[in-house]
Amino acid sequence: IKPKQTPKCFLDSEPLREADEDAASEVNLSNSLAKLEEEISTLKQVLLSKEKQHAELRQKLGITPLSELKNNFSRGWQDMQSSVAFKKTSETLSTAGQKTSAAFSTFGSAITRKLGDMRNSPSFKTFEEKVESTVSTIKTKVGGSGPGGNFEEVLSSAANASSQDTPSNNLTDVPEGPC
Repeated sequence: IKPKQTPKCFLDSEPLREADEDAASEVNLSNSLAKLEEEISTLKQVLLSKEKQHAELRQKLGITPLSELKNNFSRGWQDMQSSVAFKKTSETLSTAGQKTSAAFSTFGSAITRKLGDMRNSPSFKTFEEKVESTVSTIKTKVGGSGPGGNFEEVLSSAANASSQDTPSNNLTDVPEGPC
């Protein structure tokens, strides 16, 4: 028995079908690529249009890069102030400030008390008495020698007399005459 032979034309048509399918597939891919590129181009145009509208609206609303920066900075500052770390640091600094203020107040009170104690001490009293005695003696001596015995007036007149005795560089004080 002889096996049935397939006609030769059937075998020849097989490779043509695969080639046709590859060509059709390639055409479909090319069409898909072209459609995709066209969609991308359209989307780019739409995006540019939307960006232009966005810029125009921002301009009409008065939103500038500077105002936007200010808003961002303000928002950031508010966020930072509401953070736990900022609150803890703020509380710590506040406590430190209160303690420092209390320490200076205590220190000032202590110095005031010590100065008061020192002023009331016998040695300071003796010094103060000596100064008062010397001033009183000077006033008496100056006051008894002539009119206007006021100590301040005598000092002022002595200062004026001393300034008049000082040589000056004024050329008008030079006596006129032959050289």
